[in-house]
Amino acid sequence: MKIVGGLAPDSDEPMPDHLRVGLPKGWRRIRDMLGTEFNFDFWTKCKPRRSTYPACRAVLAAAMQDKYDEMTDAIQRAYYLRAMNPSDLETLELLAEEIDLDSKIFARDIRSVEIEEELQEQVAFSRRSPIDGFPSLVLELGGQLIPIARDYKNPAPTIAHISHLLL
Repeated sequence: MKIVGGLAPDSDEPMPDHLRVGLPKGWRRIRDMLGTEFNFDFWTKCKPRRSTYPACRAVLAAAMQDKYDEMTDAIQRAYYLRAMNPSDLETLELLAEEIDLDSKIFARDIRSVEIEEELQEQVAFSRRSPIDGFPSLVLELGGQLIPIARDYKNPAPTIAHISHLLL
């Protein structure tokens, strides 16, 4: 099962200074450790806000048209590579068009009560779960949720942890 975690509720307030400074440092650390590409223009071209709920709603609305993964990928590329703000509804609507969603249906769905209710259910689930960050990997085993160890450089520890739990 895939869920959106929510992370940061709707806000039009500028991102706090400690995050506006800290997040690009995190990007550099990830780039240096894994070679991941980032476009640091985001921090000068956009008005960063700590508001991830709009992007979560976009993923849920895209899922209504069977494009959950495509929207997730489009949002990540927009944010990390294209210096586009996924907190802005206009950005999300443009991405919906780019991945060939029915834009009128998407615009309706992203603003719908049903999507908001689903978002709140998934946020509540993530807060009850042993999730320690985003992304996370959790295995349900015997009705219990077990966090899975992650190593972003090497899949072997993750596979070993899952194998051990399944024995």
